[in-house]
Amino acid sequence: MTTPYWLQDAIFYQIFPDRFSNGDQANDPINMEKWGSPPTIWNFQGGDLRGIIKRFNYLLDLGINAIYLTPIFLSPSNHRYNTTDYYKIDPKLGSMLDFHALLDLAHRNNIRVVLDGVFNHCSRGFFAFNDLLENGEHSPYKNWFHVNRFPLDAYGHGDAVNYEAWWKYKSLPKFNTNNPEVRNYIFSVARYWIERGIDGWRLDVPNEINDDTFWAEFRHVVKSANRDACLIGEIWTVDSRWANDSHFDGLMHYPIKDALIACFNYRENISELANKVEGIFNVYPRENIDSMYVPLSSHDTERVITMFGGNLDKVKLAYQFIFAYPGAPAIYYGDEVGVEGGKDPDNRRAFPWDQANWKGDLRPWIQNLISVRKSRISLRRGEYTRITLDDSTRLYAFARSLGAEKTLVVINASNSIVDANIPVQTLWREGQTLRSLTDSRPFTVVDGLLKFSLPAWSGFYIG
Repeated sequence: MTTPYWLQDAIFYQIFPDRFSNGDQANDPINMEKWGSPPTIWNFQGGDLRGIIKRFNYLLDLGINAIYLTPIFLSPSNHRYNTTDYYKIDPKLGSMLDFHALLDLAHRNNIRVVLDGVFNHCSRGFFAFNDLLENGEHSPYKNWFHVNRFPLDAYGHGDAVNYEAWWKYKSLPKFNTNNPEVRNYIFSVARYWIERGIDGWRLDVPNEINDDTFWAEFRHVVKSANRDACLIGEIWTVDSRWANDSHFDGLMHYPIKDALIACFNYRENISELANKVEGIFNVYPRENIDSMYVPLSSHDTERVITMFGGNLDKVKLAYQFIFAYPGAPAIYYGDEVGVEGGKDPDNRRAFPWDQANWKGDLRPWIQNLISVRKSRISLRRGEYTRITLDDSTRLYAFARSLGAEKTLVVINASNSIVDANIPVQTLWREGQTLRSLTDSRPFTVVDGLLKFSLPAWSGFYIG
């Protein structure tokens, strides 16, 4: 295997640091707004690394075993995807001592920490671009970027015209990664943080560095520093180019989320969902499928509960699906308590630490799913086999099997109660008694079938 052994066992929790928890008021910016204020593209609410440390018991109680942090390096923005200094923790988040305290705490509790690497573009304040602004065509860093003409016109309204920038935003000048000096700089940054102890990188918009040799060398640099470090690429589509032994271990597996949303919101039938999620098995090597990062929402999408119109049962069923699907299931901070949010920046609301604002039994449900997944190796590493599918009732059942351990997953993606007759003769013997893994309900194989009723928007793990 070329993928990290731990990745297929991972359960990720994604944190947008400014909005998770404020643990050190001494580093609060002067213009900080009240916790829970409506999120904007410019406001800060004081979340920091000490806040994550302060709330670490919450994460342990939830049961996750991996953390993905959106960017934490020096930047003028709350999202920090415009990096000013790749070697410095943003002081509004804390210090290098705070970072190591968090990393040490995580590792002592067997939790991995993955950082966000933004290497396609940087901030206008990045030292090389700043030099270019000062010295124009005389700058030694002229070839670090894609300059069309001088002056650069890097401020003011309008698109970036005189130089290339991400989506033409003037604040996000694009690196010239064909330049060996730029490549060496980025590779040095990648190695530096791996050597500081992080467990991998999530790579932002890697397809915009459209160079296979760049990513092969990036992979070599990271894996030579720590062969068990993970590389997760932000690729939004199904594309075999990006998940293999010369690119990334796994991808942000948004196609799974998209298929669930389309099906559960009645835009597609259950067979379309099944064909999409199973069709992916024919695209990527098995080890890369098992290493995918499988989210239901993120800082770049609407919140899952918002996409489901506030229907908690749909949210719970979607989580039940991804916790039984190959890859590493991921929780976007606050989704587990029903935080709502539309498109960016509304999806980056502050975490509501007052439990009175938590919705229903969603968090205990996810805790239960985490516990079941950890206890069932078949759910993490087993073969995936379709058992039955019915578009008329919107019933879908599949099995995850590894050796003698077999787990049946049944979902009812409809607004109605469904009476299910699931053929399980290939899984269990006649008369065998099984149980629901989430509530211990008993089931018995009769005439090769398991017969039971499923309420609307519900499912079972049976084993």
